[in-house]
Amino acid sequence: MKRRVMPVLLALALMGLPVAAGIEGFTMAQEPTQVHVRGTVVDLDGSTLKVATREGKTQAVTFAKGWVLSGVARAAIADIKPGDFVGIASRATANGGDGALEVLIFPPELKGAGEGSHSWDLRPHSSMTNATVADAVTDVAGRTVTVSYHGKKKKISIPDGTPVVTLAPATLADLVPGAVVFVAGEQTAAGVVAHQVVVGENGVVPPM
Repeated sequence: MKRRVMPVLLALALMGLPVAAGIEGFTMAQEPTQVHVRGTVVDLDGSTLKVATREGKTQAVTFAKGWVLSGVARAAIADIKPGDFVGIASRATANGGDGALEVLIFPPELKGAGEGSHSWDLRPHSSMTNATVADAVTDVAGRTVTVSYHGKKKKISIPDGTPVVTLAPATLADLVPGAVVFVAGEQTAAGVVAHQVVVGENGVVPPM
């Protein structure tokens, strides 16, 4: 069974915004608790995915109605062009400014969705910025991308070795034991319910 790629859900997840709220105009009476699960697949049994998390636990995840599965494909710094819409996880550097931890280049149809910058749980004190690339600069000191969102501009350096990826199609057959996954979902009384699952393919892992 092939799951369709719906990057807008991932964009909302990368902004720390509830998926249901995003679809309905970012408003809800009560916002559910969003959770992210990162790790490797242990088993897929029907509508339940078991993940060995990076925290050393086994987390069972059930799929929400209309859940979305996507993969990631390798990209490069040279692929980032002015006008592209990107999601960049970063954190402050010792020399000032922000340094990228990963870069996700969104498909053109997603431009503007979930725009902004918020705290992120990839690493301690990290943030996620979904924004449009204003300019990309390469020089002897490294690489810096200037992004713009809500009338603001932010410069983020991209060190050598920073993962750069884009979204790709995926199928349930990719959720094999050992596959690396990123799950964006909600914590409910019954457990974690996934709205979006991103799985690594062909040696490329979800860096978010």
